[in-house]
Amino acid sequence: MPLSFDPIAEARRNWEAHGWMAADRMSAATSITRAHQILLQRIDAALEPHGLVFSRFEALALLSFSRTGSLPLGKIGDRLQVHPTSVTNTIDRLEADGLVARVPHPTDRRTTLAQLTDAGRAVVTAAAATLADIGYGLDGMSDLETSRTDTALVALRRAAGDFPRDPPGRTTGPH
Repeated sequence: MPLSFDPIAEARRNWEAHGWMAADRMSAATSITRAHQILLQRIDAALEPHGLVFSRFEALALLSFSRTGSLPLGKIGDRLQVHPTSVTNTIDRLEADGLVARVPHPTDRRTTLAQLTDAGRAVVTAAAATLADIGYGLDGMSDLETSRTDTALVALRRAAGDFPRDPPGRTTGPH
């Protein structure tokens, strides 16, 4: 049941009343964390009919964008920025569902590839359309608000060292 007040605004008021520093940043950080929870709920609910959650969708999407429909498990972890154990668990589930197959690397015996199956390609394509239909859970935000939010979060990720510069085709101002 929704509260009759904004708990983050109330927390900010308390921070300010007690003289704690950086109330703006506390409010922003708490709002981002709450927004993440809301988005994940919306996205996972939209993906449920496809038998997916967001982490499995991300892995399927990454494989579908690769030239061969396959990638080494380590590269999947690097690209999705997740721990190797999470990659293993995700690929295990996708493989059990027939959406991905583990195959040996053609030139490196030490490496296993996750290969997108035809069923996996069909599911990820349908799931991407579903996510587009729900605006990736960002309903309630205008295009301008979405763009500004994206720009701000890119700056936060860059400052955290997620990547050394703007991705191709994207700029967020002077460096």
